Amino acid sequence: MNRPKLLRVTTVPVSLKVLLKGQHCFMSGKGIQVIGISSSGTELEDVSHDEHIRTICLEMTRTISPLKDLISLWKFYQLCRTEKPDMVHSHTPKAGIVGMLGARLAGVPLRLHTVAGLPLMEAKGIKRKILDMVEKLTYASATHVYPNSKGLYDFIVMHHLTRPGKMKVIGNGSSNGIDTSFFSPSAVRGQETENLKRLLGICPEDFVFVFVGRLVGDKGINELITAFAEIVKEKKDVRLLLVGPTEADLDPLQEETLQEIEHNPDIISVGFQKDVRPYFAISDCLVFPSYREGFPNVVMQAGAMGLPAVVSDINGCNEIVIDGKNGRIVPPKNTRQLKQVMLEMMEDRILFQHLKSHARPMIQSRYEQSIVWNALLDEYRKLLNMQKS
Repeated sequence: MNRPKLLRVTTVPVSLKVLLKGQHCFMSGKGIQVIGISSSGTELEDVSHDEHIRTICLEMTRTISPLKDLISLWKFYQLCRTEKPDMVHSHTPKAGIVGMLGARLAGVPLRLHTVAGLPLMEAKGIKRKILDMVEKLTYASATHVYPNSKGLYDFIVMHHLTRPGKMKVIGNGSSNGIDTSFFSPSAVRGQETENLKRLLGICPEDFVFVFVGRLVGDKGINELITAFAEIVKEKKDVRLLLVGPTEADLDPLQEETLQEIEHNPDIISVGFQKDVRPYFAISDCLVFPSYREGFPNVVMQAGAMGLPAVVSDINGCNEIVIDGKNGRIVPPKNTRQLKQVMLEMMEDRILFQHLKSHARPMIQSRYEQSIVWNALLDEYRKLLNMQKS
């Protein structure tokens, strides 16, 4: 019996490798022939090796580039005609329009798109109109649309991007769940954390806030740095650890923010790190004041590592964190409230310990990876069975 063929499509290969890590191998082991499609890069080769699946290079750009996008669309259409997949499942905006429209033109019966974030939320003017149009065309070309959070589902309905009957949130949300045996406090040795603290100049009495992600405006970094700069004028023994790269071309930080990061001795910026667990292990609290998210892995990872979180009141974040239970929620783009809640985390030890004690259990009970994977597998099987009948 032939195994059903599934093309998983992302714009850049790091999304296949990191955001969907382990899922390809799992689906392959459950009788689905998985082929990974993304732009070129060593990460695409890593996916083929690590997940034991076939991968195919298809160049796509993350920015709006009409001519290059048309070339990508044509090549994906040809790929579908050659491979004849039963399902195409796309992730990320550019892969969505290329994958869904190309698969529709090629007559692929099941066209699935996961929405894990919407850049249009922060866009304005003509750019917003273009992104709205592209998103509507993506959803119109798909047979099924999967927002990875309830907040995204509500946003799509509110803005009439597609009809509710086409959409579904898989499980409790998230695109891939979280491996809580990997992201676990016990997974990092005590000696490793002590060595890292010494290397970074962190003292035992320091309260360490950590941010993990891209250091860009949309992640709330300008507000975070401003709030922290005010905190260190009032408090001693507090540090801010930044783990992630800048993206000056796509979303540059304000010049004063960059200067503060460079010259403030209490801000430690370590750039991109392949393994973020040691950095969570030396920290006390995640602070993640993003403007927009789908379903942020960082918040789940921090929680699984036993860290309470300060997050902005946006979809995804306000589903993973329940205010007063495993973290605190603040309005986005509000420096004053962000500072106030960060100070509260430092000063109210009873509240802090209460939030910390619930951080890991709340992730384990709702977002364990096996729960998410099996929910998606059930969806695939249901759709394939419906297609046969």
